[in-house]
Amino acid sequence: MAQIQNVLFIMSDQLRADHLGCYGHPYMRTPNIDGLAKKGVRFERAFVNSGVCGPSRMSYYTGRYPSTHGATWNRVPLPVGEVTMGEYLRNHQRKLVLAGKTHVMPDHAGLERLAIDGGSELGRLLASGGFEEIDRYDGHHEPGEESGYPAYLRRQGYVSDDPWTDFVISARDHTGKVVSGWHMRNSRFPSLVEEKHSETAYMTDQALGFMRKMGGQPWVLHLSYVKPHWPYIAPAPYHAMYSADQCLPVIRNESEKQNAHPVVAAYRQQEESLSFAQDDCIRVVRPAYQGLITQLDDHLGRLFEYMERTGLMQNTLIVFTADHGDFLGDHWLGEKELFYDTVQRVPFIVMDPSPAADVSRGRVESRMVESVDVLPTLLEALNIPLAAHRLEGRSLLPILHGEPEAWRDCVFSELDYSYRLARLLVHKTPQTARAWSVRTDRWLYVYWMGEPEQLYDLQADPEQFQDLGRDAGHAAVRGELKARLFDWFTHLKRRTTVTDESVEKGTDAYKKAGVFYGQW
Repeated sequence: MAQIQNVLFIMSDQLRADHLGCYGHPYMRTPNIDGLAKKGVRFERAFVNSGVCGPSRMSYYTGRYPSTHGATWNRVPLPVGEVTMGEYLRNHQRKLVLAGKTHVMPDHAGLERLAIDGGSELGRLLASGGFEEIDRYDGHHEPGEESGYPAYLRRQGYVSDDPWTDFVISARDHTGKVVSGWHMRNSRFPSLVEEKHSETAYMTDQALGFMRKMGGQPWVLHLSYVKPHWPYIAPAPYHAMYSADQCLPVIRNESEKQNAHPVVAAYRQQEESLSFAQDDCIRVVRPAYQGLITQLDDHLGRLFEYMERTGLMQNTLIVFTADHGDFLGDHWLGEKELFYDTVQRVPFIVMDPSPAADVSRGRVESRMVESVDVLPTLLEALNIPLAAHRLEGRSLLPILHGEPEAWRDCVFSELDYSYRLARLLVHKTPQTARAWSVRTDRWLYVYWMGEPEQLYDLQADPEQFQDLGRDAGHAAVRGELKARLFDWFTHLKRRTTVTDESVEKGTDAYKKAGVFYGQW
């Protein structure tokens, strides 16, 4: 294999790690993702830095934790002063191109304060997180002018003011009535769009068109799929590809609800959790969710086949991952956000085409990695200097190249639930609805502002049923992990306007600056 010329950073939205064949699902058909794992390294313990789309993605894009990049929830803009992978690349004459979803929220207030015109080239790049957009499509509502998908649908005969709502996430029930995918009960029916016109097919076409256009020129592409994120409605034949009996058992028991943590109990009162508490909901939604994953895998097969045929697989670093998982009824919950492995652990596969990575091909790696590790990995792979005063993750190249490396023994995640009904139910303010977690080999500890701690013994209780956060016999363990969390928090990189090198140069140099205080 050749050296790295290109980077393909693939993200799937709301994809659980345990829902791929290579991660052990007994029924899932994902041969193309599984094949990628055989060519690269499959990380068995990869964790996001937030179980929410926006902050998780911003950690991938900045190499920084939510506590420092500041975009702590979906509606919170990434501050204009943060540096994303697009800016790092642009400073070294490379472009970062987007096809799909980002969840970047423009910092309009910051742009206005700095008098940066949102219509200027710089303004557009800052507003888009540094991406040059082929097609931006976030998939949670009717696409706007940022996406060509609605116009594409109309050209294919799906004539409507809002073809996404009327066709992509709609279906016909057994009586022929048009029904909405927003109602999860309708996940059993096929979408009204043909599969070849679906969201996943469309975005794959955008990526293929970009690769063909680039020819032999170097490129960096973030291909970000909206599926299998809700609305859980799949086109035929994927809507009926799996039966309820081919889904994983639900991870929950009645004892979890007894004396439950107040915030977790509040999350269980939200509508999505009440729906997923019903067995019928699980039996309808999970097969459709699995069908959407196999559809994604099939289209990645199209992409990988083109890359093999044109030689791109020989010089392209590929990262495949997700922004978080999906409860799907586990722990009596729907959606994501909380600190269970169901949500926090994600698939993470890296295929490095360089000869140095031959030693690790097909390896299953058990060392813990985090979302913040992606950016330093990509930058080092492209020989771009790492901004040590900003980046809080670590490059994975030493692991991929089989080099001896002292590695971390814990990972961290955060939650800002200020926008959620749960905050109101536990009477928190927007400043106090926060939590942080640290996960080691054995323990998962969560510190909640103004609420009891949580603690799980992952060796004795891998499914996280028994919360030891208020158990007197584990007070010492909680104290040790709280100290670990505090130590991590104090080492976050908040001095970002000067480099470490400039600090070194300016240390004890006041006399060179003409300042002679303190002399006798």
